[in-house]
Amino acid sequence: SEGMESGFGSDFGSGGGGGGKLDPGLIMEQVKVQIAVANAQELLQRMTDKCFRKCIGKPGGSLDNSEQVRAGGRTGDPRPPRSGRPLRLCVPQKCIAMCMDRYMDSWNTVSRAYNSRLQRERANM
Repeated sequence: SEGMESGFGSDFGSGGGGGGKLDPGLIMEQVKVQIAVANAQELLQRMTDKCFRKCIGKPGGSLDNSEQVRAGGRTGDPRPPRSGRPLRLCVPQKCIAMCMDRYMDSWNTVSRAYNSRLQRERANM
């Protein structure tokens, strides 16, 4: 119980028992940090879920480095498909890394556009 109590509330004071006065600026900064951490955790969770589903799909008895074969669809392979032959999918680790890179690039692009629009809206107020 003591560990739980020390994790909540005790960090929000202005330091070492300053008569119970709270620093609103410090509290706001700590809340902003906590929100940023929560957002990063959610982004990582969504990215992991999406890329795992895309790259692993339905795993067999083990998750090894063997290649999986799929007919058609996006594989991360930039080469065009050969005549009617199934496309080879990259090993799962490489697929996941490429998927995560693409997801982060997309998220950053959307985030920049969103922030730019917010700034324009604020300027027009």
